[in-house]
Order: sequence, then C-alpha cells, then structure tokens
Amino acid sequence: MPVTIVAGVQWGDEGKGKIVDCLAAQMDVVIRGQGGPNAGHTIVNKHGTFALHGVPSGIFYPNVLNIIGPGTVVDPIQLAAEIAALDTAGIDTSRLLISERAHLIMPYHRLLDSLDDCRRPSNLTVGSTGCGVGFAYSDKAARIGIRAGDFRDRTRLRSLIDVALDRNNALLKAQFGHPGLTAGEILSAVEPALSTLASRIVDTSAAVELALADGRRILLEGQLGVMRDLDWGAYPFVTSSCPTPAGLAAGAGIPPQRVTRSIGVMKAYTTSVGDGPLPTELDAHESERLRSMGGEFGATTGRPRRCGWLDLVAARWACAVAGFTEVALTKLDILDTLAEIPVCTGYTRNGSPISASAASFDWIDVDPIYEKMPGWLTSTTGARHVGDLPVNARAYVDFCAHAVGRPIAMIGVGRQREAIVTSER
Repeated sequence: MPVTIVAGVQWGDEGKGKIVDCLAAQMDVVIRGQGGPNAGHTIVNKHGTFALHGVPSGIFYPNVLNIIGPGTVVDPIQLAAEIAALDTAGIDTSRLLISERAHLIMPYHRLLDSLDDCRRPSNLTVGSTGCGVGFAYSDKAARIGIRAGDFRDRTRLRSLIDVALDRNNALLKAQFGHPGLTAGEILSAVEPALSTLASRIVDTSAAVELALADGRRILLEGQLGVMRDLDWGAYPFVTSSCPTPAGLAAGAGIPPQRVTRSIGVMKAYTTSVGDGPLPTELDAHESERLRSMGGEFGATTGRPRRCGWLDLVAARWACAVAGFTEVALTKLDILDTLAEIPVCTGYTRNGSPISASAASFDWIDVDPIYEKMPGWLTSTTGARHVGDLPVNARAYVDFCAHAVGRPIAMIGVGRQREAIVTSER
C-alpha cells in the first residue's frame, strides 16, 4: 500500500510537476489534494510543453487514474479549458475525476481577488495571482461555499449562489464600490463549463478507498511550498491552504498512517512569486541574471520570479516541519556556468546570529550568512547517475543534503522528463 507525497520545500515553483511526472510512470493513482489554479506545474515531454493548473501531472500516462481531491478549489471555467487543450494535444483525459466535495471558484471570487490586493497597504500586499483561490477558501470556511457536487441539483445550486452573493456582493459594494453580480450572470458563466465536467464529478473517496485496499501505488501532488503554508509559512504572504504533506493527505482523503514516502522538492537556488520576505533575495542585476539563466517566470501569471541563492536554513526548517523523508533537488544545471555559488547557512538580525525558529515567525529583517561553494563549470545535463556529475557538483549536492538533514534521492538537470539524476553512484 505505498503512498508517496511530493510537496514543495520553499516558496513554490520548485519543479514539483517534473518530479511528479517522472514518478507517475510507477504509479496507479495521482491526486491533487490542496490548492487551485494559482499554481502551475510545467511538464515537458514528447507531446510538448504544458503548464497544468488544475489537472494532476499524471495525466500523460494512460494507465494512471488522476483525481482532483476534496481539499482543492476548482475553477470550472479554467479547468474545462485546460482539459480541452489537453484533448486537442492528443492527451487522453478520460481517467480524470473531480471530487464532488471540491469547492468551486466562482466569478465573484476572481473579481474580489483582482480588486483586493490593490487596497492593501504596500507592505502587506501578497502578490495574489487573481485566480480567486483565497476568496473561495474563505467562503468554504464561512460555510457558504459551493461544491462541485452541488451542480447536480440546479434548484439547490441557485439557492446556494443567492446565499453566497449576499455576502460577496456586500463586500464588493462596501469595499470596492462595485455594483456586484447577479445569480443569472454567475449561472450563465459557469453552467457551460460545469456541464462539460459533470461526468467527472464523483465521490472520489470510493476510488481512493479501493486503491488503498488493492495496494495500488498512489502519489499525492502538492502545490506551492512549506513557506507558503497557511499555518507555517511567512504569514500573511501565504496561500489559503496547507501544502505540507499533512495537509495534502487530509485534502486527498488519505489516512496519514498510509503515507510511506514524503519527498520535498527543493530548487538548487531560491525563487518566489509575489510579495513578502525572501532572505536571500539578490539585487536587481543579479536577480535578473539568475532569472534569465533559469527561465524564472510564473507558470500561472508569467510574472518574473524574485531570485536568490539557496536558503538552507529555511529549507532545513521546512523539512523538519513537513517531515520529509527525502529531497529532490531541481535545476542543478542552471548553476553549471557559475565559478562560485553562495549558499545561506545562517541568519543574523541586527548584527546578532539567530536561529531558524526565531526567524520563522515572520522571516522579516533577516540577513543571510553565506558560505561560498566552488562551481563546476561543466554541463550536468547529460548526467543520469550521481557518479556522472562533476566532483564539485556532487560536493554541492552532498553539502545541501547534510544541511537539510535529508538524503537527496533525485536531481533535476534539465526540463525534459528524462533529465533526472538518480542517487545511485
């Protein structure tokens, strides 16, 4: 009954989609257990390049059952369009199911999200993607959310929309001077998409229970990373769900004792989309250089990612909080041309050393302490085993593994599916 979790160690955009895509060949079921279309997983394979925002990354394997779990929020319009694009590309999407318990992102959620960040003080803007994820989770917590299964009863759906609009229209009018939306506008916007998705909306708990009982191999695919976790991240610059392994298991309907492997995905340097603290962030010139080297632009918004050196203090703290059993290190190849690579191994605040725990409340006013590692100035893209890597690249990997206290089982050295280094020497 093997259950594997893949989740992010950092601020998101670590390359989880690639790792899931690589592992999915060995799986029977891939489940997204939290988050929504605010995060995109980029997959490069023989079919092309795909940025998946709602569909699990196991969709490219015809024998894998893909599930959008009850802990997610689903934009029916976006998801229907994404499925249509995959179908057009020749990808079989027939083995995709949507939990009837997954909450829906409605047009008023997206509208509120697009307006909200603009009214915040400049030091508290969160850099939202405008996808409506936070407002959908807010309605879920307020018990006025609309779930995918509600679409089965149009009378009930209409009454639920009326209740949700009472609250959301009041917010639109009071805070933004917007006249609000009507139930008719909402229904006309979402009904075509929901109609195309209707056959996929089921009680996914039955499929998960059967898979567990049959001992099938299950993979849980996380979005964003520990540093964006609602409870453990750099609040308030966080997402509205819990992208830790515990949050993923709960959102997928997997009992925690069934999880056998938990992989934390960590980029060989640090990036972040949106506002908030980033202790190792580089100045504009150096950040642009690293961004250009790594192609660091958001898969959802296309926004340039903020870039910095690898923060091993935050990564070790995240690994401890999340309980990862191992790490997958991605984008090592982006560092191939650097003669020297700084890595953050400690913090100071106001000139005095501080611990990760002391920094973790808000990660503000933290200054990194760097140790400089020698580069390898050799391409790593052809490596497939650790022994194929240059000596200094192996030293960098070993240093990272020791610093975070976890073995590094996989190393990404390119965008393609096959560009993975395994831990065997």
